[in-house]
Amino acid sequence: MKYEYWFAGIRNIPDRTKIKLKEKAGTAEAIYYIEETALRKMQLLKEQEIWKLLEAKKKEELDRNYEAMRQKGISVIPWGEKEYPGRLKEIYDPPYALYVKGKLPDNTARAAAIVGARSCTPYGEKYALEYGKKLAECGIQVISGLARGVDGIGQRGALLGGGKTFAVLGSGVDVCYPKNHMGLYLDILEQEGGILSELPPGTPPLPQHFPRRNRIISALSDIVLVMEARERSGSLITADLALEQGKDVYALPGPVNSSLSQGCNRLIFQGARILLSPENLLDEMGIAY
Repeated sequence: MKYEYWFAGIRNIPDRTKIKLKEKAGTAEAIYYIEETALRKMQLLKEQEIWKLLEAKKKEELDRNYEAMRQKGISVIPWGEKEYPGRLKEIYDPPYALYVKGKLPDNTARAAAIVGARSCTPYGEKYALEYGKKLAECGIQVISGLARGVDGIGQRGALLGGGKTFAVLGSGVDVCYPKNHMGLYLDILEQEGGILSELPPGTPPLPQHFPRRNRIISALSDIVLVMEARERSGSLITADLALEQGKDVYALPGPVNSSLSQGCNRLIFQGARILLSPENLLDEMGIAY
């Protein structure tokens, strides 16, 4: 797995290209030791990507960095391993690997994403907590992004419901963001959930990381619940990705004069399902509360 850690950590080579390269070479170890001539004959990488891969092979810190990752309780799950989430294999642009602290979602159990505004209102807080709790009480895994507002509150609700929740970060799994969610971060691990990311350990939470991580949140879920969202928000990106992936999207209706409900109301107008109550949602899912 050391070589998988090495290959997964090479930036600026697209994930789909990495997957094709591994399928052709067989293993990440074979890629590590491949000669430049053989690499070029494969005709899978652009010139700059070949240079990036060869440069990465010169690094002498591989053993030390891999062991440091393991000491932090982090594992790497690459494409092709049996542990790799089946739901991720079904999307157009799956990550080559996931870094995991704790556990991965159970692919045989139902899962729902709860996403929404960071600066949510008490109305959004109330229903994010309530839906998270009642879904968890019925054995449904809750997927979200550990963010302020709806995301974190929905995940806290799942913990209160005695269930499991999984946070997909826009940073390395050893970088809790926001920092004031460290208590939630630790509670998720304590309750046998997991912290997940496609980014190597130590990666800071840069703005460009978050839109891409949203495709993982939606992919790991059967349905996506949007609790509160402005007309243009990351939550609507997640909803769009979910629809592209063939998932059902639900939205919480709100006052027409509330800017934080405009995104949800727009989703409902465009055909998203309406959230009336947790019991109603569970009934639609064929689950008795």
